[in-house]
Amino acid sequence: MRVEGIVVAKSAAEVRREFIEFFCAKHGHTFVPGSSVVPHDDPTLLFTNAGMNQFKPLFLGTADRSSAFGRMRRAANSQPCIRAGGKHNDLDDVGHDTYHHTFFEMLGNWSFGDYFKEDAIHWAWELITQVWGIDPSRLHATYFGGDPAEGLDPDIEARDLWRRVRGMSPERVHPGNKKDNFWEMGDTGPCGPCSEIHIDLTPDRSGGKLVNTGDHRVMEIWNLVFIQFNRGAESRLSPLPAKHVDTGMGFERVCGVLQGHNNNYATEVFVPLIQAVERLSGHSYGKEVVVPADSPGRNNRYARFSETEMRDVACRVIADHLRTLTFAITDGAVPDKDSRGYVLRRILRRGVRYGWQHLDLKTPFLHTLVPVVVDVLGEAFPRLRDDPARVSAVLREEEESFGRTLGRGIALFDEAAAAAREHRGEIRGVDAFKLHDTYGFPIDLTEIMAEERGLRVDIGEYDRLMEEARERARAGGRFQGGGGAVTADQVTCYGATDDSPKYATDVLKAEVKGLIRLSGPTAEVLRPSDVLNPGDSAAIVFDRTCFYAEQGGQVGDRGQLSGGGVRFDVEGTQRFAETVVLNGTLVQGHIRIGQTLEQHVHARREKIKQNHTATHVLNWALRETLGDHVQQKGSLVDHEKTRFDFSHPKPLAPDEVAKIESLVEQQIRQNLTVYTQSAPQADALKVTSLRAVFGEKYPDVVRVVSIGAPVDKLLAAPADSAWRQYSIEFCGGTHVRTTSEVGRFILTVEESVAKGVRRLVGVSGDSAELASEVGDALIEAARQLRSAKGEELVNGLAALQASVAESILPLLKRLALRDAIAELQAQIKAQQREIASQSAGDALAKVDELIANAARVGGATIVIADLGDLAIDAAKTVADAIKQKCGSAAILLGLRGGDRCTLLAAATEDLVKKGLKAGDWVKAVAPVVEGGGGGPASMAQAGGKNAAKLADALAAGREWAAAKLGGGA
Repeated sequence: MRVEGIVVAKSAAEVRREFIEFFCAKHGHTFVPGSSVVPHDDPTLLFTNAGMNQFKPLFLGTADRSSAFGRMRRAANSQPCIRAGGKHNDLDDVGHDTYHHTFFEMLGNWSFGDYFKEDAIHWAWELITQVWGIDPSRLHATYFGGDPAEGLDPDIEARDLWRRVRGMSPERVHPGNKKDNFWEMGDTGPCGPCSEIHIDLTPDRSGGKLVNTGDHRVMEIWNLVFIQFNRGAESRLSPLPAKHVDTGMGFERVCGVLQGHNNNYATEVFVPLIQAVERLSGHSYGKEVVVPADSPGRNNRYARFSETEMRDVACRVIADHLRTLTFAITDGAVPDKDSRGYVLRRILRRGVRYGWQHLDLKTPFLHTLVPVVVDVLGEAFPRLRDDPARVSAVLREEEESFGRTLGRGIALFDEAAAAAREHRGEIRGVDAFKLHDTYGFPIDLTEIMAEERGLRVDIGEYDRLMEEARERARAGGRFQGGGGAVTADQVTCYGATDDSPKYATDVLKAEVKGLIRLSGPTAEVLRPSDVLNPGDSAAIVFDRTCFYAEQGGQVGDRGQLSGGGVRFDVEGTQRFAETVVLNGTLVQGHIRIGQTLEQHVHARREKIKQNHTATHVLNWALRETLGDHVQQKGSLVDHEKTRFDFSHPKPLAPDEVAKIESLVEQQIRQNLTVYTQSAPQADALKVTSLRAVFGEKYPDVVRVVSIGAPVDKLLAAPADSAWRQYSIEFCGGTHVRTTSEVGRFILTVEESVAKGVRRLVGVSGDSAELASEVGDALIEAARQLRSAKGEELVNGLAALQASVAESILPLLKRLALRDAIAELQAQIKAQQREIASQSAGDALAKVDELIANAARVGGATIVIADLGDLAIDAAKTVADAIKQKCGSAAILLGLRGGDRCTLLAAATEDLVKKGLKAGDWVKAVAPVVEGGGGGPASMAQAGGKNAAKLADALAAGREWAAAKLGGGA
């Protein structure tokens, strides 16, 4: 619903800029760029959740006062924030209303022992009511009403300051409880009473009783925190050395209010993302929502809202979650199984599930939308432009991983939901546990899906099963099946498995020694008389095997078991002590203990072997290039890639990447033999340049893998410095016979995973060849775009960015493409400036004609004109030229842009004194074009949705000016 006294037609960029200028240019604050959303140096926070996080040392009095930062007294900025875990968590609300987000910008101003409540309240009121022109009668203020339990008195000072503010009546100043009006950053840290500004969006300004009730019709838009305490580890409050001010304004929320949508998702910070989701899914956002005649959604479907139209909810969820993921990954976080990484994984899987289930997006899609986030927010936060391709790659890997189980997980949930309707409307805990443990569904995702169907989850049973799983893990590891989990003592009782054939063959006949059925809620050890049936998930122990069990960073083998009408799909292989377990599903036939089956390892093992040998050579090349400080910190080798984590204090330079790749390729071309041999650990450790993983425990007899030097020669002369030219490691993995079998090798990703730890990702063989060819093709496409212009260049660049985001590319070529894209973006801006300059020049050439055709009233020139598609900046130049030439002039210009239009009004100082004010002028005529606006008396503008009525608006403007000046125009 449009609300009188709200709409001021400011763009999001204008809101951000005017906030910063108000505090920095007018009130002496220092602009401090927003910090990373990942607070690497603050262990108390998962994410940056407020603008004040980076200023904690100043609030606590621990900052170095000799530094510029330590001496700072006032600051302002726009801080990217994430609230999706811990004390401040808005995740469950996202998508179901119009104003909660996991990622948002917080506009803030701070005082560090300088000004306090009086200035903070006065300036906040000045910005909102005078600069942004919001009707004061729609504003309410709250103050802290005290908390006897903690011995905290009411904030009478703030209450009285608000009551003295011009335009604020006492009945619109409300006390609030500790929950609403005492701000705390976390369980510990700076805190204090706060005073919130709320805006009343009810048509008749009757929303006073709705303050602090969570009703969207009366929303908080600014929180002024008066920090005077610190909460210690035992929750005790102690006074801070000095009093401070910390304010936070939700940027998206205030943009929605100022633009009259009262809906954050209808602003230009969200609409491009929703439009991108529409293009992917074919869904038309807002189309199915029936809205009242006076609703903003009547003419703008992005302003329409329904919490029950799940396709629209999905669009909002995806738009919000993608912003969170893009910022967090840009700033160094990655989806993972613990801590902030798990929060990101939950957010990603929530977004993917909404897309899959409600928009029919069954293939990875989030990663393709990263360029849209960069386009929308890259100007304000340039770091987003550093390496969006890496962000896309991280998202794609996570999406593909979840996608492999999502469909089966949803099918299981559907079955569980159907059963729940006959079971007190409750999803069984065992089903929720299986969704989590087997299909990767976080429990809160299962709860959301249940709530959507009017169901609940048996959390008690789920928690019990989770604790049992943790106990099994603590007792010696766990192995996942379709339901129950097998423990080490259930399989090690069968004794050691001879898995030496894994180094020699991919096919082997072996006898079944043990069967554990995993289809039920608990693992069932089968007796010799029992039988495994089709559809059963199971863990199988053989007397011997050619399957490699997951270990040392190399993934376990997959494949098939066959023989006697049996087909068993092996989905993973794992080791428990000396026992190897093949885990999977029986597709056909029956399996009994004592039966002989033929094992077939999947052909992808050849790719794993290529990547594993390449990993060893890469480890060697890193030391040769960067120095002996390089230590392996982790690795993952599978059929798609090698991922290698290593100690190094800074990002790799392009020349270092090039040298590393060159050294690896040299060893590949030399066709070096890959030697393997077992040896006493004590003897092997004496070999010069041998590498072992720091902290890893190795057996007394180790397997040495040497690329290029026979192991027996190494052991015979362990101190020989010649061995430095070879890769020599302890390793139990599978490898190619010679390095030439690796084929090509390229690095595709270089990133940080922790302080002092870098990560490289590389591909080998055909994958490397393909990535190189794709990189060459994209570089050529970028080269050809240099000669393009206009729409061809814009569309071509968008396609190029999408291709770069979606493709696996050589790292150096990706860097070259990043530079090429930056050049093309600059080329587009230059062309746009040239067009704008030409347009302004053409318009200025018509100034004399506009003046000649203008009416004159009492010595003043009245210029009313439709300037077509002229840019707003060019129109302002025209208005300034007319004022300069005429001396006394009033100008109203109409500009067109598709179905929309803009009105620009300007007046010389003498006419302003006579009452002809530009801001009043556009406010008076904007309704004719279904718009609104305002601004200063000398120049103001308004936006309109109905360009067809522009001529009528200009005619109305002519009559308004004539009436103000007392003559015919």
